[in-house]
Amino acid sequence: MSHYSEQVPAYRTIRVVAQDSPVAAFSDEEAWRARDAYPEILAAGGAVFGHVREREEGGWEVVSFGESAPQDSRDTMASTFRRLAQQAEKSGDEVGRAECMAAAVRLGWEKLDELTVLGDRYRVVHGEQFIRKGPDGPEPPRPSDPDPAEPGEAHRMPSRTTGFVIDPVVGTGMSEGILKLDLLQFVRAAGTVPPDVRRDSRRAKQTHPGGVLLPPGFMIAERVGDGRWKPHSAACSTPQAARDALTMWLRVMAPVTLQLDQAERDAYERAANLLDERPGNEIEVADGAHFFKVVRVERLVRVGPDGPEGPRPSDFDPDPPVEAHTQQLREQGLWREEDEVNEGLVLEEMRDVARLVEKEQARREWKRQGEEGAP
Repeated sequence: MSHYSEQVPAYRTIRVVAQDSPVAAFSDEEAWRARDAYPEILAAGGAVFGHVREREEGGWEVVSFGESAPQDSRDTMASTFRRLAQQAEKSGDEVGRAECMAAAVRLGWEKLDELTVLGDRYRVVHGEQFIRKGPDGPEPPRPSDPDPAEPGEAHRMPSRTTGFVIDPVVGTGMSEGILKLDLLQFVRAAGTVPPDVRRDSRRAKQTHPGGVLLPPGFMIAERVGDGRWKPHSAACSTPQAARDALTMWLRVMAPVTLQLDQAERDAYERAANLLDERPGNEIEVADGAHFFKVVRVERLVRVGPDGPEGPRPSDFDPDPPVEAHTQQLREQGLWREEDEVNEGLVLEEMRDVARLVEKEQARREWKRQGEEGAP
């Protein structure tokens, strides 16, 4: 008699194994407690995208992840091929260089979600994002979530997602396995999204019934009243990266986009300084004008018989490839040469943003030099 696991395709496998390391066991225990404290699972905004490479030894390696539209991932994939072309050129492999450059050029003109280059398959993938929610709002970062960077330095940390292998056969803890099962059953509720988005969500359960949880992301959410929260930033790799995105907004973007006067700018900067001095997961800004929270985001990539799910027909993907777009603008007489673009950048608002960015960069550099020079 054959074992049950032998009758289940590998891509539908949820393989639960004992967690040997203390850190993994602690993480699994935290995940179990989160089921009680934050029982509600909600979609966290729209889809997220990346591109992956199929591995000869099994699974698909994440090359990049976190773009907001399929075309962004195609552009990033083209950059990957240009980098591979440079490596081939340095090693004297002219044939390899030409193949990589040809792939990059095609992506400048065509919407291609899969290419084979140097014998490896590359694919743009669709990911879904979720948050847990409880009585006190969305779930914050957990104590076991890695958060090694100092304030303002998170951009220097390597991505936890790059190099991650999407392989359903890899074992997982009990809590993560249950979460994966819950998320694989998730379908966008009627009335919450356009009909084509819901239709594609239902179809994905059939075409890509398996899935893999990527390392969690972290975003800033803002409380907007009546227990409701709205995303304020895209998901970042670590909690500190999300805090850094918020302090950058408080110091640079908010003063311009919200047209703050000097007193208001000072209040926003004080909030940013406080968050740098005492990094936490919640902060009130300008006497309650805003209340922000760092939120933990679960990220799932569905898997089917031929690997990870690619972009769906309903995915928001308005931009054409860069070369095709440039040609369209030229034909319409809308393409401006570099000197004309530069003239447009002298707008007062852009000058204000540039000045604030320069100020923030100088502040971070001064802080870093001070820490390096400390005894």
